[in-house]
Amino acid sequence: MTEPGHTSPEPGHTSPGGRLGDPEVEARLARIDEVLAGLEAAPGPTVRSALEAVGLLTEVYGEALTRILEHADPALAEQLAEDELLGHLLVLHKIHPEPPERRAARAVERLRPAVRERGGDVEWAGLDGQVARVRLSTGGGGCGSGAADVTEAVREAVLAAAPELTAVEPVPEERRAAPAFVPLGSLTRRDGGATRARETT
Repeated sequence: MTEPGHTSPEPGHTSPGGRLGDPEVEARLARIDEVLAGLEAAPGPTVRSALEAVGLLTEVYGEALTRILEHADPALAEQLAEDELLGHLLVLHKIHPEPPERRAARAVERLRPAVRERGGDVEWAGLDGQVARVRLSTGGGGCGSGAADVTEAVREAVLAAAPELTAVEPVPEERRAAPAFVPLGSLTRRDGGATRARETT
């Protein structure tokens, strides 16, 4: 994380050619949030002008992204939407071409390997109005802070992909009826009776 007082990330953290990797993008987004939070808490006309400039710039970038999508064919639009950074920006500007349900389902599927590594599992169960439903199990260690961490990670991933949704709720695991138990002795006696019946005919 950028140290307090730094208004921009330190040089040398970019890939060759000036490109940013995903970790660098995340670090910059986090720093933007910090800077904006500090500005919003500070009074004065200069701060208000700075926030207005950020808002106007965001609107212009949103319009630019909208025009890109308008010129993109379906295959390209899908590729743009699947990119993590571009997908985040499309959601931010409310122009993502995919419906919230599909985005949320994909977020759950992407998180599934990590949950399985911890001995649990997570599965998309659909929407109930504006509420996402997931089947979540935390394996043998399904209690305490570990289970809470998994639940929170799923909630954050779903709402980040589909902020239009209002909540994420787990679906209780279905209890399957245990198979009827038939004593082995009764099967043996039944087979024996059938054999004797055949022998007497």
